[in-house]
Amino acid sequence: MEINTLRVESSLWIGNKRYRAALSGWYFSWTELDKKNREKKTVSVRVAEVIGVEDGRVEIQPQKKVEDTERDFTLFYVKRSGRGSSQGGLWCLGRTQFTCPSRDLRDQWVTQLRTALKTHSPSRPHRLLVFINPFGGKKRGKQIYHSLVAPLFELAGISSHVVVTERANQARDHILKKDLTGFDGVVCVGGDGMFSELLHGVIGRTQQEAGLSEHDPSGVLKPCDLHIGIIPAGDSQPLDVCAVHHKSSLVRYSVSLVGYGFYGDVLAESERHRWMGPLRYDYSGCMVYLCNQSYQGTVQFLPADPGLSSPRDKTRCLSGCRVCSESTERLFPLSDSCSLYSDKLSQYSNQSEGEWMSVAGRFKCISLTCMSSSCPKSPLGLSPSAHLADGTGDLILVRDTNPLSFLTYLHRHTTSQDQFDLPFVEVHRVKAIKFSLPPGERYDEDEDEEKMDHNAEEEAMEDPDTVQGGHDSRSSSQQHLAGPGKERGTPIKSSMREFLCGLCCSKPPAVSVWNCDGEILPHIEISCRVHGQLVRLFARGIEDDGKAWGLCEDSRNCKGRCTPHSR
Repeated sequence: MEINTLRVESSLWIGNKRYRAALSGWYFSWTELDKKNREKKTVSVRVAEVIGVEDGRVEIQPQKKVEDTERDFTLFYVKRSGRGSSQGGLWCLGRTQFTCPSRDLRDQWVTQLRTALKTHSPSRPHRLLVFINPFGGKKRGKQIYHSLVAPLFELAGISSHVVVTERANQARDHILKKDLTGFDGVVCVGGDGMFSELLHGVIGRTQQEAGLSEHDPSGVLKPCDLHIGIIPAGDSQPLDVCAVHHKSSLVRYSVSLVGYGFYGDVLAESERHRWMGPLRYDYSGCMVYLCNQSYQGTVQFLPADPGLSSPRDKTRCLSGCRVCSESTERLFPLSDSCSLYSDKLSQYSNQSEGEWMSVAGRFKCISLTCMSSSCPKSPLGLSPSAHLADGTGDLILVRDTNPLSFLTYLHRHTTSQDQFDLPFVEVHRVKAIKFSLPPGERYDEDEDEEKMDHNAEEEAMEDPDTVQGGHDSRSSSQQHLAGPGKERGTPIKSSMREFLCGLCCSKPPAVSVWNCDGEILPHIEISCRVHGQLVRLFARGIEDDGKAWGLCEDSRNCKGRCTPHSR
C-alpha cells in the first residue's frame, strides 16, 4: 500500500473480483482488473458523499447486521438512481463491501477514509435536534425516522435528541424557549407545516437573541447560525427568506411562493375539498380557471440591481451557483472569511435601497417567488432563473386577459417555452414589494379577523384533534403571527369561501386571498421584503443532472472508463 499526502492505493477484492482502489484528492475510486491486470470499469465516489466507513461486513437495511471479520470493511455512500429512471436526480444509500489482503491493510484503509472524510466535509453536523410529527407520512413519522433516518445518522457519527410533537406549534415553541447549546441544527420529520414551525422558530430565536424586532417591515434581520434540515446532507445551502408584514406586524415567513389571484383562489377552493386528497388541487385549478376572475390592485416594488442578474437571463441556480456565491460578498461585505454572519449587516441600507416603482391595474395573478418553484408538473417552475440565495425575489405580474391567453400562460409552465414572452406578462427582479387595493375596494379587515377568530373557536370545538395532534397543512395554517405575543387562528374552510365566486355566483368577488407557501394569509394589503441568506439548510443545492453523472471529470486517470456509481 502506497501512502502519501496525495494518494492512497492498493488492490482490494469485491466478492471474487480484484480491483485497484485509490483515494486521491476529492475522490475514492475502484477499478476492476481482469486476469491479465487490464483495467475495466471504474466506479468513483466523491469523498464528501461518503456517509461512513465500518469495520467488517455491515448491513443497515432492512435491519442492522454486523459480521466482525478481520480483513473486510464496508463503505456507505450516496448513490444516484439510474439515468433512465423517471426520478434520475434522487439519492439512495449505496453500499460496497471490500476485502483486503490483511487486517493491517484494512485498518489503514479505514483510517485514511475517515481522515479524508473529516478533511473534505468539515461542516458536517455532530449533534442535531430532531422533531418528529407522529401524524406525518400517513402516521408513520416515528417509524420512518427510526428505520430510515436514525441508522444513517449513526453511520455518519451524528448524535441526535428526538422530540415527538403532540400539538401544533410545539416545535416552534421549543426552539424559541429551550436551551439549544451544542446543537448544530434542527431537523423535521414531517410535512410543510412542520418545516414552517422550524423556519419561524429559528428565525424568531435569532432575532430575539440579537434584540431585533421581526415586526418592522423595513428592518434588517440577522441571518441564523442554526441550520434547518429536511433531508440532511453533508453540505449546507443558504436560503433567502421573504418576510410578509401587514402594517407593522409580521404575518409569516415564506421561502417559496407568495401569490395573489389565481394561486390564492386555487388554494382557498382546494380547502373546501380536502376529502379529495391531492386530486383537489387539479380540480380546484380547473374550477378557478373557469371562473375567469381578475382583481384590481396596486403593486409597488423595489427593483434589484439589473446589472447583477435578470429573471430572463436563462441562467439556472444550481449547486455552486456563481450568482449566489457573489451575492454572499455583496450582502455581507464587512464579514470576515471565517464567519458569514457578521453583526455589521449591510443589506438594504437606506442609502443604497433605490427608488420604488408602481404598477396598477387588474391582474389575473401576482406572484413573488424566491426560487424557481419547479415541480413535476412544471419542470422549470414559475421563474426558471430565480436564485435561492441572491437576496432577491422574482415578481411576476399577469394582467387581465382572455381565458385562452391565460391558458397559454399556464400551459407554458409545463413546457420549455418562455412563459414571460407574452404581452400581458411582466417579470421584475425585486428586493421588496407592497400591495394595496383601490380605495373603493378596501374592506374592513378588523371585522373580517373577528369573524375568523369566532369561526376558529367553533371549528376547534367541532374538531379537537386538529388542535392537539395534527401537523398537516390544515393545522399549520394557524401558525401565522398576527402581532407581538399574539396568535390568531385562520380556519380556511369556513372563512375563505366568500373569496371565490364559483360557477354559479352572479356577483364576482372584489378581492382574492394570498397564498403563502400553501397557507392562506388573513390580510390582503401586505408588504414583503426578501432577506438574503437568512437561513441555511442541510442541503447541497440543486444538482445539474448532467454534471451529477460526470463524477470523474477532474480525474486525470479517467480516460473515459469511469461510470456513475449508481450503475
